[in-house]
Amino acid sequence: MSSSISHSGIIDSISQGMVKVRIVQSSACSACKVATYCSSAESKEKLIDVKCDDTSRFKVGQTVCVSTDTSNGTKAVILAFAIPSALLMATIAGCVYSGLSEAISALIGIAILVPYYLAIYFLNDTLTKELTFTIRPE
Repeated sequence: MSSSISHSGIIDSISQGMVKVRIVQSSACSACKVATYCSSAESKEKLIDVKCDDTSRFKVGQTVCVSTDTSNGTKAVILAFAIPSALLMATIAGCVYSGLSEAISALIGIAILVPYYLAIYFLNDTLTKELTFTIRPE
């Protein structure tokens, strides 16, 4: 099993110490011959900011490979999905158990996510340093 996640992409722009790479994230069935007729086949373009000390070796339009450790991917999934889901479910269950209506419990559950995502927003610089990408020419 691979210990890194890699995607090919094209450099969109280069600034001081930062390279923006455009990757096309596609579903597993997008390469299928009948994918154009199927609604489940999809692809999305994403821009990834990659910190790079030596940007002089890259050019806009160049094809590169962007990669990160699987542990970074796991951390990102936990922060973006697992923790908020657990908070939501625990809050709703606690509210319903304490006698509140299901509608009020659902609203409180959604409201509890606001401070969580605000904290993620304000910790963006710290998370950016922790969840890093590397770039190499293809």
